[in-house]
Amino acid sequence: MNSKVISKGGGKTKRGSDLTKLLLSAVFIALVFIPLLRMFLYLDGESIKKVVDSPVFVQAIINSLTSALVATVITIVIAFVLAIAIQRTKIKFKGLFGIILTLPMLIPSISSGMGLIILLGNNGIITRLLHLEGNIYGLWGIVIGSVIYAFPVAFLMLSDVIRYEDGSPYEAAEVLGIPKARQFTAITLPYLRKPLISVVFAIFTLIVTDYGVPLMVGGKYTTVATVMYQEVIGQLNFGKGAAYGCLLLIPAVIAFIIDFLNKDKGKSTFVTKPCKQADGFFAKLCSYSYCGIVSLLTLLPIVAFIILAFAKRYPQDLTFTFDNIVKTLNLKADSYLFNSVIIALASAAIGVCIAFTAAYLSARMKSPASRFLHLSAMTSAAIPGVVLGLSYVLTFNKTPIYGTIIILIMVNIIHFISSPYLMMYNSLSKINENLEGTAQTLGINRIHLIKDVLIPQCKGTICEMFSYFFVNCMMTISAVSFLATTANKPVSLMINQFEAQMQIEYAAVVSIIILAINLIIKTVVFFINRKEQA
Repeated sequence: MNSKVISKGGGKTKRGSDLTKLLLSAVFIALVFIPLLRMFLYLDGESIKKVVDSPVFVQAIINSLTSALVATVITIVIAFVLAIAIQRTKIKFKGLFGIILTLPMLIPSISSGMGLIILLGNNGIITRLLHLEGNIYGLWGIVIGSVIYAFPVAFLMLSDVIRYEDGSPYEAAEVLGIPKARQFTAITLPYLRKPLISVVFAIFTLIVTDYGVPLMVGGKYTTVATVMYQEVIGQLNFGKGAAYGCLLLIPAVIAFIIDFLNKDKGKSTFVTKPCKQADGFFAKLCSYSYCGIVSLLTLLPIVAFIILAFAKRYPQDLTFTFDNIVKTLNLKADSYLFNSVIIALASAAIGVCIAFTAAYLSARMKSPASRFLHLSAMTSAAIPGVVLGLSYVLTFNKTPIYGTIIILIMVNIIHFISSPYLMMYNSLSKINENLEGTAQTLGINRIHLIKDVLIPQCKGTICEMFSYFFVNCMMTISAVSFLATTANKPVSLMINQFEAQMQIEYAAVVSIIILAINLIIKTVVFFINRKEQA
């Protein structure tokens, strides 16, 4: 009798969960594909002809591919060596190196470009010290800025893969007397092949779809992303902007498909023994030197922001002052900062709830609809922020939410939700799969199970999800640039505005403010997680 009651209750729960999964999937698809469809429908033959016939079209594609390819290769090499140095040698201060090396992830990409101008521009700090020409604009400016912006992402991705490599094959190779170089080509590279392909495409897409760095240091070296930005913001030409947006979708979708197929076909690996860390003097010396040099180069733009932000009048008068901060806040930066914090908090709170719900339904309540929900939640990862932002303008420009904070919260949640969703999906998948069945047998309500068992177990992941949403919403410029008005403008968009007005010290202040707030959030999350693990 009891089993029949449980079976009936389970059937109702399953039907209810499937309906919820389909509704959530429909929301994800609607908020990604309907705007994209609207953007495609906005295209017309005349706009496409104007774009293709434009003298900058072919050159912009060549420039984008060239700069992105060069920057991607350099980024992957730097990040790979860093990951090996951190994970495979017994050095101290790994945590400190990790914090410093990921600092560029806490500021907008446009700040990386601006940092280069402050350091290596015509009147730059390093330019003046070393009496250089200061010609940072063009291909190599974009490459250097893109590397600064993208290498922390590549470093984290590769570091995570290398950390969990099984050390048993290396021990066997040592016993057999196989040289280190042969071990690298026969063991390390085959193991890294699929993850490396995913990282390469992810970094290439990140660089090729970014307009922040090229806008700052590109000069006359135009890329597809900057042309799209100029067409929409500068000339309000949405037809041509849509054409360039479709062009930017191509590498992003290819990268998404390759990454998805790689993960889908990848075999599970079990770490029977961690890899041995090199403890020799020479290995540690090389690791310390390399990590130290890269960390120093990473800190240079941030130090440059601080010098400009607190100098009375760079370069004539370097007297310490708070005048630049006061003046920046008086130029409406305080109200725009308030907008940013509200947008980031709301996006993080709502985004965490949605991502947790979707992850729970797909990871803990398996059914054919679970796979569909999983795919739906991941689709936004294939859409560059600048394309998503333009598609939202074309879809919502005549609705009541256009020009309000609500639309910025909505686009940020959709733009960033795939990674937090995946974090929670992976965490929930690791918890005993029989938990719900046991709870049902004991008559424990599912809501109580989630509240009293799952949420406490996943508290660290929830904090990381909140941090991810908040930090990215504070520093994003891509998805919000076309949707922002004077009423709902986030503070990150003031960087380009100040730089265009030759008020670079105010732009430096904004970058420092964003970095400081994001560091506070990261620090709070770090201590919460450490307390949970204690």
